[in-house]
Amino acid sequence: NRYVMIKKMLTIAGAMALNAITYGQPDELGAWYNYFGNQQLQKSNWNLHTEIQYRNFNKGGDLEQLLLRTGIGYNLTPGNNNILLGYGFIHGRPYVKQGLDEKYTVNEHRLFQQFTTKQSIARVNVQHRYRFEQRFLPDNFKLRFRYLLGVTIPVNKPAMEANAIYLSGYNELFIHTSGAIFDRNRSFAGVGYVIKKDLRFDVGFMRQMLAQNSRNQLMVSLYNNLPVSFN
Repeated sequence: NRYVMIKKMLTIAGAMALNAITYGQPDELGAWYNYFGNQQLQKSNWNLHTEIQYRNFNKGGDLEQLLLRTGIGYNLTPGNNNILLGYGFIHGRPYVKQGLDEKYTVNEHRLFQQFTTKQSIARVNVQHRYRFEQRFLPDNFKLRFRYLLGVTIPVNKPAMEANAIYLSGYNELFIHTSGAIFDRNRSFAGVGYVIKKDLRFDVGFMRQMLAQNSRNQLMVSLYNNLPVSFN
């Protein structure tokens, strides 16, 4: 039944994370808890994007970042090609220096434009996302380009439908437009469960590689694409 499937999914994800931690660098495992909403507006080509990411240096309670993002998008073709204009607010609590307990606060405002395109090859769903960001930092302004390649593959069903268990993975590269070109790279692998059409969640492991260091992250994400109506 559904609960047995969820238990199996969590067991697989836990094994994946344990394996990654064992063979990764000896840094502490952080955790990101994410909500991604993408609602079509009143059966039109317009969609509203909402996003909350609660990022921790540990499993929870040691805040690294709170990220709030929203945007308005338009489907160039039904469900396959979308352009979006958005805004993000990022509240950061980094450590002053590695090994010290002292932290400080840094807030960032961010504008971004993106194009997302999707294709299906048999059971494999492929997504390409191109994003350009304008980052307003307290004492700086930066431009950054991001490219994400993601896949989802249903396992026990032929499609991403209710009660489907799926495998999920992506790689995202971040590039600065000036100075040091490479910013970071994120690689994710996980397993998910489709609760019902347009509502799913997944758990997995993400490796974030920076220029000077890398970190392991547990990822728990809810994806809500249920349409909304303002009657």
